[in-house]
Amino acid sequence: MSATPPPVLVRADGLSKRYGRDAPLAVDRVSFEVDAGETLALVGESGSGKSSVGRLLLQLEQASAGQVHFEGRPLVGLDRRQLRPLRRRMQMVFQDPYASLDPRMRVGASVAEALDVHGLAGSREQRHARVAELFAQVGLDPALMQRWPHQFSGGQRQRIAIARAIALEPRFIVADEPITALDVSIQAQIVNLLQDIQQRSGVAYLFISHDLSMVRHLSRRVAVMRAGRIVELAPTAALFDDARHPYTQALLSAVPVPDPRIERLRRRIDFDPARYPVAPDAELREVAPGHLVLQ
Repeated sequence: MSATPPPVLVRADGLSKRYGRDAPLAVDRVSFEVDAGETLALVGESGSGKSSVGRLLLQLEQASAGQVHFEGRPLVGLDRRQLRPLRRRMQMVFQDPYASLDPRMRVGASVAEALDVHGLAGSREQRHARVAELFAQVGLDPALMQRWPHQFSGGQRQRIAIARAIALEPRFIVADEPITALDVSIQAQIVNLLQDIQQRSGVAYLFISHDLSMVRHLSRRVAVMRAGRIVELAPTAALFDDARHPYTQALLSAVPVPDPRIERLRRRIDFDPARYPVAPDAELREVAPGHLVLQ
């Protein structure tokens, strides 16, 4: 007897975004699903539209076309009042942990702010206990709650940002390059923390990154973006073992191998966009079970 597949939590349907009347589409007819409890990685070069997709999903920006469904409910077109209860279940972790924290607020107050906004703080003692619990969950000493953001390292600030994101017990988190600004030695710690939180709470992630080696470790499926389009979407193992789109093949060929002998002999693949023009009617088509390629 086969197991029941997890329900679809988030669905993007033909999302497009244009910044300015004469500007090219930054996001062009993007469609995908995120299942409850899974990690879908969204990868691609800088400027490919990855961060814009994350912000469109959370309604931090308005789509030029298309729709977003969260828990089966359409979000595009809802006003701020209608979105407010849904925001408890959708959160974001930004790339720069220092920029995402108010330098004029103590870090404990920053984490508690979401509880206050949504009326979940309770008494002063309950609020303090909840924030202390969140600090402990992300591996920080609750005694640090009264410090200012500038008194922490980059990795510690990102832990604080994650504590704030999980304060409302969301079902979905967009992690927008959450390890890019961190030292290599700290990146694995943050990824392990995100996985631990997922195992405890069942939260789903859209993990936006250009670090394919980390993506391989973290995600169940990977979507590859270029110039506003998803060019390939597949289970992680299938993508790394059998990439079909030339752009994905070029990206994977640039991932370093930690063996100097193998690295010396590897052949880099150059991607020339002129050789692979995208037809106006191109769509993601299934080339293997669960493996989609833009054709």
